[in-house]
Amino acid sequence: MSPLAVDRLGAGRDVDTAAPPAGVTTSTHQLTAADGAKVEGVLHALDAATTVVTVMHPRQSMTHHPMIPLFLQAGVSVWTQGTRSPNNDIALVHEQALLDAAAGHVFLRDLGFASVLSFGHSGGGTLSAFYIEQAALEPETRIDVTPAGRPVPLPGTRMPLPDGAIFLAPHPGQGQVLRHCIDPSVTDETDPMSVDPALDMYAARNGFAPPPEPSRYSADFLAAYRAAQGERIARIDARATELAADAARARARFSRSGDPADRRAALAPRILTTYRTDADPAYVDPSIDPNDRHYGSLFGRRPDLINYGLVGFGRLTTPDSWLSTWSAHHTNADFVRCAAGVHVPTLYLEFSGDQAARPEAGARMVAAVAATDTTRHVVRGQHFGQPVAEGEPTGYVAASAHVGHWIAARFPTAPPHGER
Repeated sequence: MSPLAVDRLGAGRDVDTAAPPAGVTTSTHQLTAADGAKVEGVLHALDAATTVVTVMHPRQSMTHHPMIPLFLQAGVSVWTQGTRSPNNDIALVHEQALLDAAAGHVFLRDLGFASVLSFGHSGGGTLSAFYIEQAALEPETRIDVTPAGRPVPLPGTRMPLPDGAIFLAPHPGQGQVLRHCIDPSVTDETDPMSVDPALDMYAARNGFAPPPEPSRYSADFLAAYRAAQGERIARIDARATELAADAARARARFSRSGDPADRRAALAPRILTTYRTDADPAYVDPSIDPNDRHYGSLFGRRPDLINYGLVGFGRLTTPDSWLSTWSAHHTNADFVRCAAGVHVPTLYLEFSGDQAARPEAGARMVAAVAATDTTRHVVRGQHFGQPVAEGEPTGYVAASAHVGHWIAARFPTAPPHGER
């Protein structure tokens, strides 16, 4: 049993993140998930490596993640995999993403790897925790229906349990992230410019200062703001539930009638547009849950402008995707909920300048991990691994020393750089 270790390091060893070691064979593979969906992945097989790390994210391709060469230099192979629609999350349903992840784990086990480690960065952390939680259950007790009421065959799916989990800057889940950054001042979901002045965090009367000066919000404003964020999500939940039920009724009619008109009604897209989702007061008020983060959000240094633009979390979603991924009230992909089912050895790494996974959430998340062998470190870096200060190593380099030591202490590794 390992103690829960916490430290803060300025940097890791000096590693070239661009160059993998010698002795690596790279191949692309197409897999079929349990429900027939096609997914693709890339295997970087290191000579003599019997341990492999699987790298996956629900919304983004991980093909070129900066940790890949660092894992290879640590003496393990790497499998990077996408979900059924990488980089296009309009229809992302987390329960289906688990089917995609399962296909990758089956592939790696069937190749004969002795140890398989799950790696999740950012939203990949919650996906990994969700997969581990469900894989550890007796099959008949797994989730069999999405939050929107669609059947999902997790109980009948082969879901190999990984031997260990590495979490890098995991956020608490897309629903929880949106819960804190959705703009509650929107009064009309069809009008991106509608605003309740009393709830506008970007108004000087409420504490906003011209960028990049730090803003300051009162405790009363923040309490009202957070409550209103929950209320706005609940209103969108109600609309998503209504639209999902409408589609379900059309599917039921078609099953009885066989009428193409009913089939068309079932297939017709029902798309939710959620405006203004870059509005967490902590983006511009560094006194809220302080850490080393820079001014601004994950999307840039002017959230007061970005909030009104096209880019943002949960902008376009199906009702199924909203309820499964973005609704804090309905999603199953909540790190704290899932972590109670994570019993495999766990390495939990935080970035000291993270804008999305801040200290208060991190403390709750790591405390929720059920594994007795849990190691936690805080390293300098921003959410996507950028240095906190110019001239410093990247967060990935800082994290790599901990990753290498943790893996080597628990799992077999190949000689470095392909040496015999």
